[in-house]
Amino acid sequence: MNDLASAAVPGRTRYDGSAVRAALGRAAPALLAYAAIRLLGIVVLALWSAADGKNWHTLLSARWDALWYTRVAEQGYGFTTVLPDGEVHSNLAFFPLLPWLERGLSALSPLSPADAGLVVAWTASLAAAWALYATGERLHGRRAGVALAALWAAVPVGIVQSMAYSEALFTALAAWSLYAVLTGRWAAAGVLASLAGLTRPVGAAVVAAVWITAAVTLWRERAGGVRLRAALRRHPGMLPGVLLAPLGWCGFFLWVGARQGSFTGYLEVQGGWGNGFDGGLAFGTFIWDQLSGPVFAAGLGLAVGVGLVAWLYVHGVRRGQPLPLAVYCGTVLLLALTAKGYFGSKPRLMLPAYPLLLPLAAGLARWRPVWSWLVIGATAAGSAVYGAFWLNGSGPP
Repeated sequence: MNDLASAAVPGRTRYDGSAVRAALGRAAPALLAYAAIRLLGIVVLALWSAADGKNWHTLLSARWDALWYTRVAEQGYGFTTVLPDGEVHSNLAFFPLLPWLERGLSALSPLSPADAGLVVAWTASLAAAWALYATGERLHGRRAGVALAALWAAVPVGIVQSMAYSEALFTALAAWSLYAVLTGRWAAAGVLASLAGLTRPVGAAVVAAVWITAAVTLWRERAGGVRLRAALRRHPGMLPGVLLAPLGWCGFFLWVGARQGSFTGYLEVQGGWGNGFDGGLAFGTFIWDQLSGPVFAAGLGLAVGVGLVAWLYVHGVRRGQPLPLAVYCGTVLLLALTAKGYFGSKPRLMLPAYPLLLPLAAGLARWRPVWSWLVIGATAAGSAVYGAFWLNGSGPP
């Protein structure tokens, strides 16, 4: 796998019902490990919240952004509030797929939209864990697939995967889209990329992965003397997949623009929230202020964390990470680290960057099982405690 492009698109894989059942059976250990780690996080959160006089269910389903998603599900778009500092917060900032699913599920069941959001998030998180297992298995073997799903469950901000937020849903759609690219199922990749684009602004990263991988694949075919039409025939569904991929993201962006009366309407809505992109200037200034102020230790920890993220990305690419994963992960990190706004959200914004964990998962797969599971268990315990502390404190806005 030293060549990113050649590792990106093997021959097309076909699936039938028995193959899907077999794949689910292979993924069962990963799904059980993932569910156990996330259950540990919820149990620790419940105990911590009870001791703190708070309700764990409310923290997961009806705080921060979850309230905005629920309001969209119940009332649609159009709600705006003006803060005392003059910031204008519009619910047009929130992409529609999660509230659509909340509305649909609550209409078909006794669940409230908030509880429907939890069901969607928990179900999607298992789907994401399955996709991560499938990716790890394909690239490094079954043990790496299990480790990848478990590590993603145990990241410090893993509790967000269990909240009525859109990160779990987005990661599931993105990971399955990229897996479809890896297995040559371009039309499925395009559909899933379009749905990911209806889930979060970072859906653009999935589109970029599909487009760039397709372009590199065709360029390599042309370099080998294959005509474009013949190359497209050798990769069934590539053209429809490429055309479908941006529809969700572009559709919502253009709809908000039309509603706001400006092509850049969505960017203006995000600006009202204090969000936007400045090349990382605001984030760099924030880190420097921490390092040069009375909270030097916090600033140092933040700088080390950013450095570790960068190292993991570069290390994965140098080890031959397939092109769609490298493009997707790099774009997610770029969008997260160059955005201004509330800096406490950055760990959550990087949560979908699961390819960062692939080198760690591959390394753990080479260890004796007892040692790898001790490391994963200790990491899961730390994640559970941090998640409970975080949600009972400032929480993820």
